[in-house]
Amino acid sequence: MTNSTTIPADTAVGISRRAALLIGGSGAAVALVGCSTGPAATGDAAPTDQEGATTSDTGGSTEVAKLADIPVGGSLEASLNGKPILVSQPTAGKVIAFSAVCTHRGCVVKPVGKEFDCPCHGSKFDAMTGEVLGGPAPSPLVAVPVSVTGDSVTAT
Repeated sequence: MTNSTTIPADTAVGISRRAALLIGGSGAAVALVGCSTGPAATGDAAPTDQEGATTSDTGGSTEVAKLADIPVGGSLEASLNGKPILVSQPTAGKVIAFSAVCTHRGCVVKPVGKEFDCPCHGSKFDAMTGEVLGGPAPSPLVAVPVSVTGDSVTAT
């Protein structure tokens, strides 16, 4: 079952876009964050990055793609923790990734040649930088930190 509910950026007060993406983007998920019985409930705050997303103490990483599957100068669709991401390889061995959630209204963008296109309202993003090329999107796609380890592309 896919959750297609999104929170417009202007209503997600108090959380960053990245945090909203990581927690699922649904109103129910946002409401449940305050009811967590995790580390924050015991007085030990979970470590967070600069945008407030919870980070792992173990330094664990998740494989999101095989380097050989990403064409040089191209992109592919992948997922991270069940959320859609796009992974690009601008030059051989250099890999970057972005959330596939359009910054306009939360639709999932798709790779089309050297850009990412939003099927809902026509926004277009540069596949190698995530920058807005055109359309109603107000800001670039959110970057997802990735690295190459051997033949795998991993996100932390």
